[in-house]
Amino acid sequence: MALALNVFKTVTSVVGLSTVGIYTAPVGYSGVVLLASCTNTGDSAFDITFNHKRTTAGIAVTTELLKDYPIPANDTINMLTGKLILESGDVLEIRCDDILESRIKFIGSILETLN
Repeated sequence: MALALNVFKTVTSVVGLSTVGIYTAPVGYSGVVLLASCTNTGDSAFDITFNHKRTTAGIAVTTELLKDYPIPANDTINMLTGKLILESGDVLEIRCDDILESRIKFIGSILETLN
């Protein structure tokens, strides 16, 4: 069976206190992150951390794209100013300081393209 040349994905997640992987570029594909935004539905500001993680030769390197960045109450932020290319196995991670773990919501649009 032939693999699809291009696949569009929408990734959603409710963001919590623990750093979690929200997307991993699949084997054989590169991921092009077209949109990455977070919404704060709460009554106060929360800080968000958004990372890119790549493991090469068994060594994981985490690059913070946003670190402890405040999202005002009832507001949305765009977490990228352009596109981000993810190679096979690269991971997007996210966390926030919302103790209820329900008021920060992530949405991303990703184009997976066959290598």
